[in-house]
Amino acid sequence: MANDMASRASGPPTAAGGEPGAETGARARTRQAIVEAAVRALAADPGAPLGRVADLADVGRTTLHRYFPERADLLDAVARHAVRSIAAAHERARLDEGTALEALLRVAQEYLELGDLLTVLFSGLVPEEAWADDVTNGDALERLCARGRADGSLDPRLPDDWSQGVLWSALYLSWATLRAGDADRHTVVGNLLLTLRKALGATLPD
Repeated sequence: MANDMASRASGPPTAAGGEPGAETGARARTRQAIVEAAVRALAADPGAPLGRVADLADVGRTTLHRYFPERADLLDAVARHAVRSIAAAHERARLDEGTALEALLRVAQEYLELGDLLTVLFSGLVPEEAWADDVTNGDALERLCARGRADGSLDPRLPDDWSQGVLWSALYLSWATLRAGDADRHTVVGNLLLTLRKALGATLPD
């Protein structure tokens, strides 16, 4: 996961790992607004300066620097935001309901809703190990793949890492198509689901 942010007396109170400790109310909302603004800024321009992030968050640059003194601190926070967002997508997708293939198709749609965050993650601005190696999120997908082999809905010939690679590759193409305006969302979602069904779904014997 992302490197721990050092505690700084001049900034808001933080707990171990750089997450806000007793932060509530306005402080927590300001921190979250800055992180979400960073996602928008970096999706539009990977080299976006912190000043641009401050403008999008509607905060002063001094305020931004109190929360995130360095660009690396902000990227750490974006990585943690990604982990939480992926976990929330898993919850909304109800991974334990229906067949594993049905759950996989639901989670693919939820991932697509991450929007600009996908751009930031796919760009490599945030190191992959800072978000993709989260144990809880990784275990959720591995359990889903195992369930798919057990219930016969996923092709048992494909290893877990290959299946997950196909999922993320299809998501990359889907989001890139949407972002470029080359197709509407309905068409893109349909193509995404069809791709995953055909690539990962169990095939009936001839």
